[in-house]
Amino acid sequence: MIELIYDFLYWPIYWYVILFISAALLTAWFKLPLITLSTIGILLLWASDVSPTILYSTIAIAAIFSIPFIRQHLVSRIILIVAKTLQIFPKVSKTEQAALDAGTVWMDKELFSGSPNIKRLMTQDIQGLTPDEQAFLSGPVTELCHMIDDWHIQKTKKIPDDVWTFIKDNRFLGMIIPKEHGGLGLSAIGHAAVIERIASVSATMAITIMVPNSLGPAELLLHYGTQDQKDRYLSKLATGEEMPCFGLTEPTAGSDAGGLQSEGIVFKGDDGELYLRFNWDKRWITLSGISTVIGLAFLLKDPNQLLNGATNYGITCALIPTNTPGVDVSLRHDPLGVPFMNCPTKGRDVVMPLSCVIGGTAGIGNGWTMLMDCLSAGRGISLPSLSSGGAQALVRASSSFGVIRQQFGMSIGQFEGIQEPLARIVGQTFILTAGRNYTCGAIDQGEKPSVISAILKCHSTELFRKIVNDSMDIMGGAGITQGPRNVCTSAYKAAPIGITVEGANILTRTLIIFGQGALRCHPYAYNEVAAAEANNLKGFDRAFFGHIGHIFCNMLRAIVLTATQGLFSTHFGTVLSPYYRRLVWTSSVFALMADASMLVFGGALKSKQKITGRLGDVLSWMYLATATMVHYRSLATPAMKPILTWSLDYCFYNVQVALVGFFENFSWLTRTTLAPLFRWLPIGKYPSDALGKKVAQLIQADTAIRNTCTSSIFIPSNNRDGLSKLDTTYHQLIEIQPIVYAIKKSIKAKQLPKKPIVDVLDEAVIKNICTPQDAERVRLAEHARLDAIQVDAFTHQDYFSQS
Repeated sequence: MIELIYDFLYWPIYWYVILFISAALLTAWFKLPLITLSTIGILLLWASDVSPTILYSTIAIAAIFSIPFIRQHLVSRIILIVAKTLQIFPKVSKTEQAALDAGTVWMDKELFSGSPNIKRLMTQDIQGLTPDEQAFLSGPVTELCHMIDDWHIQKTKKIPDDVWTFIKDNRFLGMIIPKEHGGLGLSAIGHAAVIERIASVSATMAITIMVPNSLGPAELLLHYGTQDQKDRYLSKLATGEEMPCFGLTEPTAGSDAGGLQSEGIVFKGDDGELYLRFNWDKRWITLSGISTVIGLAFLLKDPNQLLNGATNYGITCALIPTNTPGVDVSLRHDPLGVPFMNCPTKGRDVVMPLSCVIGGTAGIGNGWTMLMDCLSAGRGISLPSLSSGGAQALVRASSSFGVIRQQFGMSIGQFEGIQEPLARIVGQTFILTAGRNYTCGAIDQGEKPSVISAILKCHSTELFRKIVNDSMDIMGGAGITQGPRNVCTSAYKAAPIGITVEGANILTRTLIIFGQGALRCHPYAYNEVAAAEANNLKGFDRAFFGHIGHIFCNMLRAIVLTATQGLFSTHFGTVLSPYYRRLVWTSSVFALMADASMLVFGGALKSKQKITGRLGDVLSWMYLATATMVHYRSLATPAMKPILTWSLDYCFYNVQVALVGFFENFSWLTRTTLAPLFRWLPIGKYPSDALGKKVAQLIQADTAIRNTCTSSIFIPSNNRDGLSKLDTTYHQLIEIQPIVYAIKKSIKAKQLPKKPIVDVLDEAVIKNICTPQDAERVRLAEHARLDAIQVDAFTHQDYFSQS
């Protein structure tokens, strides 16, 4: 032992360097405290017999940077002063601060970390429907779907009175209101399932029911209303006795709430009580034309300081009955011909008591916080469910059409040109459904994941637009000819609406997802900014040096994982393992990209929206890949593997596109080094043609898989509309495939003449190739096929009566 120590003390100096570098790498990889590396370095210097000056100088430097109290006063104080002088940290406005404070941080923090915990990501609990929710879905929801005639609604631009009565009587407008207040009290999963099913029948009906159950008076009252306000409104909102709308958007305030001009001015009435005099000009307010109460976002002003405080209190929310003098809800917008009730509303000198403020006096000036907090959950349910339901219906319709429609003597679904968009429709719908389920599961666990909800809203509506466009291409003329048989045009017209509302996707992608995520989800960035703003030296020191260590750790991880294409993440043994490794690899690179962006651009990063948009894309597709893996695990259906593989390959392909785009445009250095490197060692590639073919064939041939992929939708069995006709005919054609195959085989063997199958059925029966019953089934199926591919046509009178 003594000889070993003696030999160690007289090693060549390069061995000590190698040992120190190894220790540094291990410290960074396992995120060990800095004092660990400092101690090892000092011991190695002591063992290498360096001069006392170097040894003591190293000890002093190590002490300065490793002992927090010393570091705070000798290093962090100077850094804080310089950072504030140079305005390195972004300025956060009040509206931005409210958005940052809203909701909760969830799995987005794992993805931002650079070393996500795969076990935690994969074990998120997603509850099923309760017995009451299942009964509601099977009962009133199914009955409502039977009642809906979407073509009639599009034609008349009106929801029939009997449908409205049914909606109100069955409390569809009170799905989020607890049972104790007369509502249904549905979970997020239950709420989403209802919207999905209705959306598969009618986008107009889904939007109409969705809006009162999203951001609006009911949601705000539940979280912030006074007891008197809850008692007065909630039970009536649940039954439709009170019809709500919410007024936020106006000509000068769309994505930027800071442009709000609607105001409520405090004044004292003749009776000595305090009142508000409102003036507003709102637009694009769903249901306002039939509403009885408006939830209004406005600027509360108190020029005479009657509230004994400020003169301007900022954004506030109030409840205003529409029968109040000065309220105008008489006009209506026409959003692309989709006939849900969307209207402007104006108010001129509308007087209400101060008690109309949601939350009473405690709610004054807190309107934006209320809105952001509620939106952080609601945005993850409504529009994603609308998109998922519509997408699943189009999977069903497109796959049916691929089997039914024949050209050149074969079903068009056998053509590679059709299989390519059909595979996209199936894979993107699988991603969309997975994201909806995963997010709703979190909301049901009490999370309000604001960044995740923004991701899901943005990408679910974008995916739906792609799915609709591909479906239109597959159906060709049948997709563009309007009428009761058409299954595409309603969704085609509605898709841009989802993209525009609840935070336009351009804004959401370029400003919100990474903009909020960079501060909110980053392990240290938000604490750095908050500590700097508060001049909290201790907090700043902890966050800043934690951030430095985080950067070095992720730099090492990114280098190692890129060099090994994720193999060092040590996930092996399952069908998902290669994608676990890609996810960890992506996270490490993304974390480094995020820190590099904040370091280089500082407070100016908000204006670099092409950069933040690509960073947001990486974060978004990591999340959607995670949700897709969790969804596949919950299905426990190995036959779904081709769809899983296509979906995950598509997710990581989009990650790859965003990464290379970032490196191409970040700096000349990344453009000449990292962009070529990631083209050579790509994180993802577009799904192969062979894989796409498998997916397309699977969705057309395997009815069990088809049912799994479209389990949330409603399919009428009465052959009344286009989807019903397509689905019924599809099943008839699938059932007769063995008979058709036997007849085709006989034609090829020249046992039967080379004619259309329906023309040789009698001879096939005579030669015992098929039975008379089989021949009749083929005739019926062919008749149904010819009927299913028909399109609508109108007399001149009927055509012009629609307009």
